[in-house]
Order: sequence, then structure tokens, then C-alpha cells
Amino acid sequence: MNASPADQRRLVEVAQLDARIRQADHARKNPPQAARVQELLGRRQELSQELSVRLGARDDIRTELSRIESDVAVVEARAARDSARLAASTNPKEAQSLESELASLARRKSDLEDAELAVMERLESAEAAVAEQEALIATTNAEGAELSADGKRAVAEATAAYEAAQRDRAAIAGTVPAELLAAYDRLATRSAGAAFLRARTCEGCHMVLAGTDLQVLRQAAEDAVVYCPECGCILVRDGESGL
Repeated sequence: MNASPADQRRLVEVAQLDARIRQADHARKNPPQAARVQELLGRRQELSQELSVRLGARDDIRTELSRIESDVAVVEARAARDSARLAASTNPKEAQSLESELASLARRKSDLEDAELAVMERLESAEAAVAEQEALIATTNAEGAELSADGKRAVAEATAAYEAAQRDRAAIAGTVPAELLAAYDRLATRSAGAAFLRARTCEGCHMVLAGTDLQVLRQAAEDAVVYCPECGCILVRDGESGL
């Protein structure tokens, strides 16, 4: 196959644009933020599970505190009733019984208030643990939101680059002879498709050609389509090929 040097050079432009298209396609499908976002989603799930545990513990303590407060209210009501009865009583035996019960109620109230203080301290710690966990989740969510926004921008930029390269590729490929382009398309499935020979090196596979191969290239006509003996891509020669 023969093709003008200008057509062969345009073929390298097509190959370079195909490389850009592949890179942009990979970038839009795999933004660099994606892996970290997935990590954060897993982290948030773990944090949320721990938050549920801490919320359950806090709620249990609140229930316990509410029960003690209810018991205190019952004791206070009973003490108030007994005090009123004592004040109105004229029976010494009844008065003695009421005084004894009031003393017992006072001890009960004291014990309940001590227990109430202890539970309130536990509740304070439990609420601090919940707040700490909620702060961790908020931080994780904030980082995730920022990364997601960055990822969307990266995808948008990569998509724009992909579409621009596609347009440029179509424009340049339209100027390449059909037979030459078809040969390139076949080769591009397993190699660079087309590349310059620079300083005796194939830019498609970056292999330095052997002396015998270079001699064959020296003897080839300027418009002959030649191939890299290493990777099989179309080798485009110019003044920097080192022949």
C-alpha cells in the first residue's frame, strides 16, 4: 500500500486523538475521587451503625432516669400526704407511725436522688458520645459532598475533552484515504495503529529498531506504507527518523 507522507502524518494525528479519546473516556468513567467516595460511604455506614448503638444506650439511660424521677415524684407525693396527715393527727400512735414512715421516705428519696445523680452523669457521657459520633458523620458527609462535587466537575471536564477529541478525530480522519484509514483501524485493535519513527525508535512501542530493519526502511519508497517489525503499527517516517 502506498500513501502520501502528508496522509501518513495525518494518520498519526488520528492515532494521537484516539489515545486522547481513550484517556478521556477512562477519566470520565473513573474519576479520581470515586475510590475515596466509596471508602467514605463504607465509613459512613460503620459510623451510622455505631451511632445507632450509642443512641440506644443513651435512650436506655434516659428511660432509667425517667423511671427514677417518677419514683422520686411518688415518694415526694407520699411524703407530702403523710406530712399533712401528721399535722392533722391527734393520735400519738398514729403520729409516731407517720413520723417513722416519713423518715423512711426521706431515706428513700435520698437514695433515689443519689441514683439520679449517678444516672445523670452517665447520661451526660452518653450524650457526649452521641455528639462525638454525629460530628464524625458530619465530617465524613462534608468530605463526601466535596469529593462528589469535585468528581462531577472532573467527569464534566473529561466528557468535554472526550467529545472535543471525537470531533477532531472525525474531522482529520475524513481527510485520510479510506484504504489507509481502514488499515490503521485494523492495526489499532492490537497496537498504537500508527506512530512516528523517531531516532530509530518506534513511538508506538518505544522499541529501537535493529540495523537490518532500518536498512529495509531506508530502501522503502517515500510514499510506501511501512510497519514496525516489533508491534506491527504503521511507521511514519520524517526528517527525525534517524534513517
